[in-house]
Amino acid sequence: MTESTCRVCGAATRQFLDLGRQPLSDAFVTPDRVDDEFFYRLAVGVCLGCTMVQLMEEVPREKMFHDSYPYLSRGSSVMRAHFEGVAQSLLTDELTGDDPFVVELGCNDGVMLRTVADAGVRHLGVEPSGSVADIAAEAGVRVRKAFFEEATAQEILEAEGPADVIYAANTLCHIPYLESIMRGVLTLLTDSGVFVFEDPYLGDIVGKTSFDQIYDEHFYLFSATSVDQMARHHGLELVDVERLSVHGGEVRYTLARPGARTRTDAVTSLLADEERVGLGSPVTLGAFATRVAKVGDDLVTLLRELAEQGKRVVGYGATAKSATVTNFCGIGPDLVEFISDTTPAKQGRLAPGSHIPVRTADQFAEPYPDYALLFAWNHADEIMANETAFRDAGGRWILYVPDVRVV
Repeated sequence: MTESTCRVCGAATRQFLDLGRQPLSDAFVTPDRVDDEFFYRLAVGVCLGCTMVQLMEEVPREKMFHDSYPYLSRGSSVMRAHFEGVAQSLLTDELTGDDPFVVELGCNDGVMLRTVADAGVRHLGVEPSGSVADIAAEAGVRVRKAFFEEATAQEILEAEGPADVIYAANTLCHIPYLESIMRGVLTLLTDSGVFVFEDPYLGDIVGKTSFDQIYDEHFYLFSATSVDQMARHHGLELVDVERLSVHGGEVRYTLARPGARTRTDAVTSLLADEERVGLGSPVTLGAFATRVAKVGDDLVTLLRELAEQGKRVVGYGATAKSATVTNFCGIGPDLVEFISDTTPAKQGRLAPGSHIPVRTADQFAEPYPDYALLFAWNHADEIMANETAFRDAGGRWILYVPDVRVV
């Protein structure tokens, strides 16, 4: 049984799933650079002490987050509305004092902070990927190009003063060096302030067998139990949780200094639910790994059958998640002709590892394929509502979460 040391508490971490040799999930390559791809072993373990689920191997952060980072938060109307709602909630509930200040870690294209900026509230985004940081700045968001850690927090404190809210969305789970992050939060946060972050929820990943949520950028898969332990370990308290439907299921966690806030019933309830189902136990996670293997086998079997029947299958959404699926299952251009995507930075390139061509959204309809493998399944409702012409033309969708099926 492969073991390593927990990055949070130092206890033994036991591997329960190995998804094999994987590329960087967002490293879409040009045809002349396929020999230069970086690969690593994507394996996941659970800490036998604090129950934190984490990758067994770390990918250097500079390889993932850089000037060519292609993901934009504003790419989905659902996510734009989500982050506008987050901003309005923070403005109403937390950013109400004299000259309040909010800092967002990993602000991406500034979709959340733009609403804060429009309200005239002092803010700062911290974003290491230069290209998306520039987009945020062009939208009127104050942004600092940097990785957030203790030294960054100290510099911000000296220049701006303490923060009433520190917020992060789909960012904290990306950062293996949590100790420096948490020290930075303690450095920068006001005595009564809150650290609010939202990330994919282990309970949803296990419950839905959504193993494609596991990739290089998602170093941690959080649960309320592991976040509670992490907060205590670093001198904070978990005071609130909220289940979210975005990105296939997330939880928004709120941390505060000890005694600064009263823990809500939602925290108590979610902790009890996780204990009841044994969410962080090796037995539960081992059963999840068994289901992952079955989904992979079923998906490849279906795609091979369709290929033998002469059916055209096209991928929909060149997501980071798709890299996990295609490389774990060995899916290439022989089974999926190309992947349709709206992101210009990905178009004309090849999907990481699998080398499936990525084409424009217009090419999805030239002509429509027989089947579309929906890699962006977390946006299924929005996508299917926009692609009624595909359905009218006789097209059908292939889904693999929570199991393989055609709809």
